[in-house]
Amino acid sequence: MTAVLFLCFILLCFSFTPSLQHVSESEPLVRFKSSVNITKGDLNSWRTGTDPCNGKWFGIYCQKGQTVSGIHVTRLGLSGIIDVEDLKDLPNLRTIRLDNNLLSGPLPPFFKLHGLKSLLLSNNSFSGEIADDFFKDTPQLKRVFLDNNRFSGRIPTSVMQLPGIEELHLQGNQFSGQIPPLTDGNKVLKSLDFSSNNLEGEIPKSISERKNLQMNFQGNQKLCGQPLTAECVAKPPSTGSGREQNQVAGKAILMVILFLVIFLIIVAIVTRLKKKRQPEFRMLGKDHLSDQESVEVRVPDSIKKPIESSKKRSNADGSSKKGSTKGGGGGPGAGGMGDIIMVNSEKGSFGLPDLMKAAAEVLGNGSLGSAYKAVMANGLSVVVKRIRDMNKLAREAFDVELQRFGKLRHPNVLTPLAYHYRREEKLVVSEYMPKSSLLYVLHGDRGIYHSELTWPTRLKIIQGVARGMMFLHEEFASYELPHGNLKSSNVLLSESYEPLISDYAFLSLLQPSNASQALFAFKSPEFVKNQQVSPKSDVYCLGIILLELMTGKFPSQYLNNGKGGTDIVEWVQSSIAQHKEEELIDPEIATNTDSMQQMVELLRIGAACIASNPDERENMKETVRRIERITI
Repeated sequence: MTAVLFLCFILLCFSFTPSLQHVSESEPLVRFKSSVNITKGDLNSWRTGTDPCNGKWFGIYCQKGQTVSGIHVTRLGLSGIIDVEDLKDLPNLRTIRLDNNLLSGPLPPFFKLHGLKSLLLSNNSFSGEIADDFFKDTPQLKRVFLDNNRFSGRIPTSVMQLPGIEELHLQGNQFSGQIPPLTDGNKVLKSLDFSSNNLEGEIPKSISERKNLQMNFQGNQKLCGQPLTAECVAKPPSTGSGREQNQVAGKAILMVILFLVIFLIIVAIVTRLKKKRQPEFRMLGKDHLSDQESVEVRVPDSIKKPIESSKKRSNADGSSKKGSTKGGGGGPGAGGMGDIIMVNSEKGSFGLPDLMKAAAEVLGNGSLGSAYKAVMANGLSVVVKRIRDMNKLAREAFDVELQRFGKLRHPNVLTPLAYHYRREEKLVVSEYMPKSSLLYVLHGDRGIYHSELTWPTRLKIIQGVARGMMFLHEEFASYELPHGNLKSSNVLLSESYEPLISDYAFLSLLQPSNASQALFAFKSPEFVKNQQVSPKSDVYCLGIILLELMTGKFPSQYLNNGKGGTDIVEWVQSSIAQHKEEELIDPEIATNTDSMQQMVELLRIGAACIASNPDERENMKETVRRIERITI
């Protein structure tokens, strides 16, 4: 009997071991919290004696729910000194993410955390030099983001010797000197950004000759070699007398002058020849405006008849997929360098000459590229979006996707009108929406447009967006991300506040290394935590828009620098946990007390969409079904 009781006691102790371990891991985390100042929020959920893996500790991620593996505390205005000794008591800590805070001083000794795999400290104020051997004791590091701080001195050799480093971002600092070579043992580096520093000398061939590596060295005036256009010039040996050297120098100067004269003559000839040709479509310079005024198009009543007649002529001569005859357009196989390919002639047909003569106006510079409004001679206003990060895309793939986009027909999806392909630039021409984007009407405009965002109008918008997303998820069911970039700047509004979704299904068109920077779905928790996206990442994005409409708050999730906005995810989840849903409702619609129950239900649907675990989110079909059940 005694043996049986002893065995039960032993089993009981083992059953409590994980819980006790969790509680013990709470102590170093609380010490970490006490060592920093928090100016833009709180970490009140971090309490001694509670389990950090219970799902209630803000910013704490656990491995299989058993032990702390990640600290993700961003945009809380953290300042002060980080005591790495506290974090050493977390044996399974693999990720430290403290970006977009106010941390300063030298880089803390994170090298003491030998099991660290991700160190993400972007957009702080860390400064000073980093010891050359700083990273030699962290061989498991895969991601190092120290960008947009104030680091100086040379890039540590040890970071270039990490065998498993996959992403290294040091841009926006004051690093100087030459770039250390990359170790031959590293075969997995995918992304490297050293732009906007004071680096000099030749880019090591161990980097420049690496295949499948996305690299950026712009903004380093003294840097040369591939992939930059600046060539490295070797200094000639100093031989011979001073007189001989002067003669050589004189001959060199004469050769330079002769070359310049010949060059200027060629430029003059080429310029004169160009004047005889059709001028190229000119766009205004890129103003770094917000993403809120992106892509849209209006057809004034005064030109509807000419456009309709143009459309009839186009259909009659069988050229509905070509640009105007003056444009030298053709079908996807035409291969011309200056063609406009029509994919949707519902607004009439036009060609490149029509765009050449159009007055262009900058609308904005968003995550995918720059947008311009072009008003053609017949009065038709269109938006031309110049899309970045597609220069390596083959024409055939681009043609297939844009032709497919042009066949889409849904009242809540914006169908492109035409496109233009050249290896160095891709243009997509779309319809102009008179009320601009939901982002602008909700946050940028305080006039009549904003005042018309009543509860019925907001419900109409969110239900329209939901129907459009359901349509896209059916049309692109085989795609990893049927939309991928759903946010309020890509929801355009018609005269009657009917929403139209734009910038969809671009993932397959973008270079993989750029997609994570350009598409909003890559800010979902599953990508931040596990670098994975799925159709449920679109559900997360839909939830952000829903909550943005219901609260009237600008989500900080849209920002890269974390300055401004509201962490709408944390705020909503916290308020719902405390049963304070009604406090979340935008005061401008909260006066409609007869519909408060429906508003709260819509909030709860939005909260379900932003669940951290995608397995806990409903799919798009079920989410849309719940949204459409809301009535006034």
